[in-house]
Amino acid sequence: MARLVILGTAHAIPDADHDNTHLAVVGVDGITLVDCGGSPTLRLRQAGLEMESITDLIATHFHPDHVSGIPLLLMGMWLSGRQTPLRIYGLHHCLERLEDMMGFYQWHNWPDFFPVAFHRLPEQEGVVVLERGDHRVLSSPVRHMVPTIGLRFEGLPAGRSVCYSSDTEPCPALVRLAAGADVLLHESSGDGLGHSSAAQAGETAQQAEVRRLLLIHYPPDRRQGLVEQASAAFAGEVQLAQDLMELPL
Repeated sequence: MARLVILGTAHAIPDADHDNTHLAVVGVDGITLVDCGGSPTLRLRQAGLEMESITDLIATHFHPDHVSGIPLLLMGMWLSGRQTPLRIYGLHHCLERLEDMMGFYQWHNWPDFFPVAFHRLPEQEGVVVLERGDHRVLSSPVRHMVPTIGLRFEGLPAGRSVCYSSDTEPCPALVRLAAGADVLLHESSGDGLGHSSAAQAGETAQQAEVRRLLLIHYPPDRRQGLVEQASAAFAGEVQLAQDLMELPL
């Protein structure tokens, strides 16, 4: 059975117990990493995940707390002797800048570097990003300061579903993406440009009629009271997501 591992839960400023928000989908055919804000090696080891098992990477948007660790990930894979290809998915806005960033590191001059294939996703709702033996991933654009996608992970053939908001203000596209999901992982960094408060996360969960709400991408030093704020708007179960928490698909 596929599972979702929450590798980090913090917003842009992590602490010793909360890494920047990123996820891993572990399936029978490999691991899909979702975002990579910091040095990934230690957290992957803590989760019992092997770096060489990562087959795919989805970058939700080009902000430092979501992509700055990708060069370290690629270098670590290269120095470990990787030869199998890596597929990277994202919107054109993100992948164009990611390729430029890697260009500054002159990665094309790294000897015996493994193949990397960039897959540009259309900025449309309900796009099938990838489909593996026991799960699939869909994307929809959400409302942030730069082009950004939210994701929905579905177990196959008839498993559970988990939706991840990524960074976003409340928006109808996210409600549609999350509709009827077993779990909604919704950011709660605060009401502001391109972001949502815990109360707004609760409102989205209520509108999408999900079963359970997990608050993520929150400020670790201001997490007290977030569950109560979301619960005022959502009738279902509400929890704070925790680093290294696992969810079945």
